[in-house]
This record gives sequence, C-alpha cells and structure tokens, in this order.
Amino acid sequence: MTPPEPFRALEHIQSLPSWLAGRVAARGRSLVAAAIAEEGLKLPHLAVLAAVCEYGPVAQADLVRRLSIDAKDLVGLLNHLESAGLAVRAPDPRDRRKNAVTVTPQGVRTLRRCAELAEQANEDLLSPLDATERRQLIALLTRLHQA
Repeated sequence: MTPPEPFRALEHIQSLPSWLAGRVAARGRSLVAAAIAEEGLKLPHLAVLAAVCEYGPVAQADLVRRLSIDAKDLVGLLNHLESAGLAVRAPDPRDRRKNAVTVTPQGVRTLRRCAELAEQANEDLLSPLDATERRQLIALLTRLHQA
C-alpha cells in the first residue's frame, strides 16, 4: 500500500484565481509606483491629483468622500501637491468656509506624463501576452470588476 500524497496547501493557495490576481495586481502597482516616482509622486498623490483634475475645483471634504481617504492623510497629500506646484487650495467660491482644490497647468502636465508612465509600466506587466491575449485579459478583468 502506498502512502497518500501529502496535501500541498501552499501549491493549492497559489493556484487560486484570487491569489494569482492579487499577486499580478501587486506587481502592477509596484511597476506603476516605480514609474511615477520619476515625477516625485506616489500612488495616493496621483489619485488625489487625478480627482482634483476631474472634479475641480473641488472641496477637500468632497475629495475625502470620493477617494475614501482619511481627512488628515488628504491634508498631507495636498501639502505635497501644493508645494510641488501641482495643485492650489483657495477659499471655495460657493462656501468661503471651505477650501477648494484646483489643479495647476503644471499639475495637468504631470498627470499626462504619469499616464504615459503608467501605460508603459502596464506594457511591461503584460509583455508576456500577445495583443489578442491582452484584449481578452482586459475584457475578463472588466467583467469581474463590474460583477
């Protein structure tokens, strides 16, 4: 009688789609983070700057809600963006008790450059796949995300 094969728990975990997707996502985030570091930004800075560009001028409280970010963390991120000349805070014209944040022209240029860098990082991430496989992967990930 042959002994039963031992349960390969780690192998099992590492074969799960959830584990694989998480590892690929972590690698993708790492590649994008390294790429945008060239512009002096981290991923949270980029998210705030993108939201300001899309919704601005926007109240800081609205950014907190839209990005699900702690208000104290947002202040630190905005301080960095403002000192880098990428965003400005000024009294909100609709409610002078609040600050509204606006992206600067330099901030828009930086966002465009970061978009290019993120695209290049994602090209690196997907380099093992051909064009058809890339389209298929993106379609499948989009379906999972929307579900």
